[in-house]
Amino acid sequence: MCAFDKDKGPRRLMKKGLTLILVGHINFILGAIVHGNVLRHISKPSQEITTEYTAANIISVTSGLLSIATGIIAIVVSKNLHVLKLQVGLLIASFLNALLSAACCTGLLLAITVTVAHNGQGLMLGCNDTQVPINPRSPISARCPFDTTRIYDTTLALWIPCAMLAAFEAGLSVWCFIVGLALRGLGPCGNNYIKEQLEEEAQCSPHSQRLIGQHLNPNCA
Repeated sequence: MCAFDKDKGPRRLMKKGLTLILVGHINFILGAIVHGNVLRHISKPSQEITTEYTAANIISVTSGLLSIATGIIAIVVSKNLHVLKLQVGLLIASFLNALLSAACCTGLLLAITVTVAHNGQGLMLGCNDTQVPINPRSPISARCPFDTTRIYDTTLALWIPCAMLAAFEAGLSVWCFIVGLALRGLGPCGNNYIKEQLEEEAQCSPHSQRLIGQHLNPNCA
């Protein structure tokens, strides 16, 4: 996992960054559709409507945005491996995104489980006109302030890919975090010599040679 070289490593990091941007955009769009369209009736919680799904949807949208930002940072780092601020930025962004994506995946899986276990009753708490529990597949009609047509199937059809994409985002973010550790020579990746290579390359740059003189660094070609 800590094997990162300055020849093939930057290209791999760029691919992971591009993938994060793509996956982040898709997850953001799906989360926005679920929260802003399909389940907009629970976006404004009241005493009658549950809020158990709102947090999962908001986290999904936020995770998509942070994944896009992390992907952009990864691409920039792949072109500037020796820049300290970018390395630290990659570490922080990938760590936070890994946590948020994992929380997003967990929350969506919990929402899916609750929805399936209760036959979608939580999606119908804004409806009335009956004394028995209402679910989207119930033959009993009820007056609802929103359109209930296929709300159960549509919600699950969007939540399941969102959960899978969030898990994928978490995996990519963990990989980027490990790359950041390798670049800084920290933790389990402290024995990776990529940091020394980058420092030596920076010292051998023309600008550094003009400042310190080539005779001070005999390792430069």
